[in-house]
Amino acid sequence: MYAALWRVLPGPAWVRVLILLILVAAILYGLFWYVFPWISQFVTPQESTVGG
Repeated sequence: MYAALWRVLPGPAWVRVLILLILVAAILYGLFWYVFPWISQFVTPQESTVGG
């Protein structure tokens, strides 16, 4: 999968790395600002204590 993605991207290696870094940053941005808050509505954290 990674090799196929690497072959599809245009330009020399440094441009491909830059494009991949931008894609990873955009995916993380979307996860942290849209997906994780939406999921947190459905998941209720359990209160627990360690030790006693």
